[in-house]
Amino acid sequence: MAAIGVNSQGTEKEKVGIVVAGGSGIGAACVRELAACGWCVVALSPSGRARQLAESLGGAGIEGSNTNVEDLRATVDLAIEKFGRIDAVINNSGHAARSPLLELSDDDWLHGVNLYLLNVIRMARIVTPHLLASGGGSIVNISTAGAFEPNRMFPVSTTLRAALGSFTKIYADEYGAQGIRMNNVLPGFTKEDPSAVPPEWTSKIPLRRAQSTAELARVVRFLASDESAYITGQNLRVDGGETRSV
Repeated sequence: MAAIGVNSQGTEKEKVGIVVAGGSGIGAACVRELAACGWCVVALSPSGRARQLAESLGGAGIEGSNTNVEDLRATVDLAIEKFGRIDAVINNSGHAARSPLLELSDDDWLHGVNLYLLNVIRMARIVTPHLLASGGGSIVNISTAGAFEPNRMFPVSTTLRAALGSFTKIYADEYGAQGIRMNNVLPGFTKEDPSAVPPEWTSKIPLRRAQSTAELARVVRFLASDESAYITGQNLRVDGGETRSV
């Protein structure tokens, strides 16, 4: 059954979602999950795989980067052109540099700002007017379980995604009254095929396994949909219980 919403004339319309960096991994799993639940999906990735995947599932897409504001704007424009509205955006991203902390250059840090923080801020600027026109909507950001329990292996990611948590709270305060929600998903050890992960790699995870990208995508879809209508400004850990902070 298609996911539906109601426009200003009272007629039902399919939900429309954007997935940024939807060409592989978690992003591709989100494209598949939304499409399987009846959403019209518009996807973005540099390789073109997101476009191919979305088109194969009845959606649309473009080639581009989440660090390029014009590519983000083109993705939003395509969703409006093809489907007439936007109900949700999934902000996903790749990986920034990993180096010993003080060996990271200014350029490494600035690239991380673009990849993990400004990508969400820029998309919010572009898409919020369209979500307001649709009567509300949801923005879901793929973060990391290390955002509030930092991992020295990923200093750029964990530092800037902690900042993303603050932005998310402020955005939720600002636009909640207009029916727009923003939440972060904080995944732990996630693989397309968790069965291939050696048991010793997951021995410190209470559930003793990695999660699949498909499992995480179901959580993302929940936060994108009206099923989570009273959840906003949150950082939802989906890490098998690995992080220890309360």
